[in-house]
Amino acid sequence: MDDDKRIENNEEEAVSNDNIAGEEGETNSEERDKSRPYVDDIAGEEGETNSEERDKSRPYVDDVAGEEGETNSEERDKSRPYIDDVAGEEGEVNGRFDASAVKHLSGMYKNWFLDYASYVILERAVPHIDDGLKPVQRRILHSMKRMDDGRYNKVANIAGHTMQFHPHGDASICDALVQMGQKDLLIDTQGNWGNIFTGDRAAAPRYIESRLSKFALETVFNPKTTEWQLSYDGRNKEPVTLPAKFPLLLAQGAEGIAVGLSSKILPHNMVEICDAAINYLKEKPFALYPDFPTGGSIDVEKYNDGQRGGTLKVRAKVEKIDNKTLVIREVPFTKTASSLAESITKAVEKGKLKIRKVEDMTASEVEIQLHLTPGTSSDKTMDALYAFTDCEVSISPNCCVISDNKPQFLTISDVLRHSVNHTQGLLRRELEIRKAELEEQLFFSSLERIFIEERIYKERGFETAKTMDDAIKFVDGKLEPFKKNFIREVKREDILRLMEIKMQRILKFNKDKADELLKNIQAEIAEINKDLSEMVRVTIEWFKHLKTKYGKDYPRKTEIKSFDTIVAAKVVDANEKLYIDRKGGFIGTDLKKAEFVQNCSNLDDVIVFYRDGKYKVVHIADKVFVDKGVIHVQVFKRNDRRTIYNVVYRDGAQGPYYIKRFNVVSVIRDKDYDLTQGTPSSRVLYFTANPNGEAETVKVILKDQPGRARFMRYLERDFSNVLIKGKGAKGVILSKDVVERVSLKAHGTSTLGGRKVWFDADVNRINYEEQGTLLGEFNDKDTILVVLDNGEFYTTNFDAANHYEDNIFRLEKFDPEKTWTAVVIDADNQGYPYLKRFCMENATRHQSIIGENPKSKLVFLTDVAYPRVEITYGGSDANRGADIVDAEEFVGIKGYKAKGKRLTTFKVSKIQELEPTRFPKQDEPEDAEEVDENELETTNVEEKAESNNSETPITEAENNASEGSEPSEKSAKANGKEADEGQLTLLFEE
Repeated sequence: MDDDKRIENNEEEAVSNDNIAGEEGETNSEERDKSRPYVDDIAGEEGETNSEERDKSRPYVDDVAGEEGETNSEERDKSRPYIDDVAGEEGEVNGRFDASAVKHLSGMYKNWFLDYASYVILERAVPHIDDGLKPVQRRILHSMKRMDDGRYNKVANIAGHTMQFHPHGDASICDALVQMGQKDLLIDTQGNWGNIFTGDRAAAPRYIESRLSKFALETVFNPKTTEWQLSYDGRNKEPVTLPAKFPLLLAQGAEGIAVGLSSKILPHNMVEICDAAINYLKEKPFALYPDFPTGGSIDVEKYNDGQRGGTLKVRAKVEKIDNKTLVIREVPFTKTASSLAESITKAVEKGKLKIRKVEDMTASEVEIQLHLTPGTSSDKTMDALYAFTDCEVSISPNCCVISDNKPQFLTISDVLRHSVNHTQGLLRRELEIRKAELEEQLFFSSLERIFIEERIYKERGFETAKTMDDAIKFVDGKLEPFKKNFIREVKREDILRLMEIKMQRILKFNKDKADELLKNIQAEIAEINKDLSEMVRVTIEWFKHLKTKYGKDYPRKTEIKSFDTIVAAKVVDANEKLYIDRKGGFIGTDLKKAEFVQNCSNLDDVIVFYRDGKYKVVHIADKVFVDKGVIHVQVFKRNDRRTIYNVVYRDGAQGPYYIKRFNVVSVIRDKDYDLTQGTPSSRVLYFTANPNGEAETVKVILKDQPGRARFMRYLERDFSNVLIKGKGAKGVILSKDVVERVSLKAHGTSTLGGRKVWFDADVNRINYEEQGTLLGEFNDKDTILVVLDNGEFYTTNFDAANHYEDNIFRLEKFDPEKTWTAVVIDADNQGYPYLKRFCMENATRHQSIIGENPKSKLVFLTDVAYPRVEITYGGSDANRGADIVDAEEFVGIKGYKAKGKRLTTFKVSKIQELEPTRFPKQDEPEDAEEVDENELETTNVEEKAESNNSETPITEAENNASEGSEPSEKSAKANGKEADEGQLTLLFEE
């Protein structure tokens, strides 16, 4: 708009608000146009002025409304603000306009966006690390605490009360409250709160109720340790953070999307959090993995401790009803039964699955039945479900929290450490506050006692005091001799409290009770001082208390396993080299000049055997001291039943020599074990590690003795005649004579035939790639026997696509001639224990060893040829001595459906298997050709074992052949041995 038009508009008294829109303009008028709006009109404020003068150096609003302009006006209304005042900045320097104070619109948008982003991050979407809560959650809990009277409150009422602190309306409050209630930790709910399995929403807020849980009341609130701030409108006070004495952030999890970042922290198990906190306080390693309320299973191989970049695989629980029907019992986290069924239907429509019908019957529990089309393999369909549907999903955690008033990206371990330290600090503050209260109570109780016992209130000076100040001065003077014993100085307020004591209380004063009160207070202060000096112990006891009180209500629902792969330690590339320095006693990957052992990875464990018969497993590192005397070292693979160790050792300095074969399936890292019997001065004479269970032949040279023929000094033993036992077995006697040397005579060989099959226990799958445990060599008609820990068994072919249950007790190549021994608690016969021996049959359907009654229990199952059973009595029969039963002599071999023979009618505390004292005849070494009959007593391994067995045989039990008879309490209970490791043992008491 040019100057002519502007003058014309001024003459016609037209409003020139269009100039404010940012157009260029210039004016030469000497007086201000009264028709043009002032700044305060634009600012939304009422104002009027009659001033006719204007500051020439300061522009009108329309002149500087976003464009460059110039003005020659010489007068301005002095009562109306300048443009730099509108800009919100100080723009006047010595009464003149400061051009630097003018803000362009683009700059305003930038600052406003940053302010909004900061607000969303800090006040809405991201939880605080101290209490693990978002602001809306914190305000809800604070409101519920204010309303708490032990009874349920309507959710609508809680939402209304929370609106005093939360400025975003009742909808967001109700949604947050429902989510917290569904997590079942801090809020006790009543009514229809929705279904996390189906995705159904909760009922309307006016129909559902809630209150704080006992756990929340005990761990979250304490007004004495709470930091307060004003609410958004300044009318109320709200907590900055709640004094939560538990890692709520890890227990509940959190998810929020802010501006420019997001947070996704997965929920964890409450019991495991307590255990991890205790381990951290004890300076022990710990690990935390998610636990979801929807169950399922997870693969934590790439979890990366919950930080950015990690991935968690989650699977639904798919079970096989029969070969034509599958059922889904648990859904992955973040999915519902309806969304999962929909994803399956889409996969069927795309031709990726051959499923005839999908039935979603989910109610209080998940149940989705999948009916397969005829001719479809159920095992292959299970794999397809994980590959093409939401039965397997990947979750990317992102541990973003508010710490020090800014967002930070941490790990789950970092959050746990901070929360435990924060809990320890809160416990310390509570103790200090309690100590201060007790000291104040002790101080005033002492004052009160002196005031009453010294009868200061009856002193003439007190009674005749004219003013309150005179009375206070008199009392203070009387207290002067005692002030040196007080914990603080006596103030005016203290004396005023003394003067307010009623006469009734003075008359009832009891010196003994007062002394006892002071003594109790001092004792409690001393206890608090002790706790303050041992805060780690106090904090550990706090987490143990929470675990004991609430842990039983929070069992783990999500199973941790590997998905069709082995854990990282088993599949990682062998990118390191293991060395051993035998002289220095070191092993590691950084000993380049030492003896090379084998390739390994930095995630492997190493098993080390020593000359004195000790062995242990340590984690690989650059350099680890393992001590001297190492005879063997190698990478250790857990659950490896294929690697067999052949050993000849001497028990003690003067004891007999033993020969044994054993495997090491699982051990505790850094714990010392004995392959001998643990006798001091024991030593290993011969040792080999055989990755495929080879059994060599050794030559034994006895020490020369007078009168012994030269050829009698030499013995040969074949390890293939020695049974493979657990690592705790002592072996069989090789010789009582002094052995001079044991050397290898011939390498062992294996007769290979058919196809080798391995079982990978990590994923419960069989394979042909040498992953897991070797089951054996299978021909076309061979089958696999699967024994479950609930007493059921069945057989399958050796197809690699087969799926197996998680509760497998034994999986092996089926041998119809093998004799099994089981102890069963028969619920159909008053819960008495029965012993039975039987052979299993080839059956594709599940068959039960324990019968059809679901209350029956399998105590243990073993395939040892001559098992022994020890019975320990309990209850009213606990004074009876333990009985030992030889199973082979106690009951004969019958079918697996047979009831068996009752062991006892007395109350039983424990039944366990003992190590056998007899072995099959094929284990006897055939060395009669080298040793004459006079020396058989010395060289026969089997007879040696029996001759050195100090156990007393069973008397009544092994001779009693009648059905239902019990073994005698006079059996050799004094020599009861520990049950063989690896056997299933059940402790019970009627």
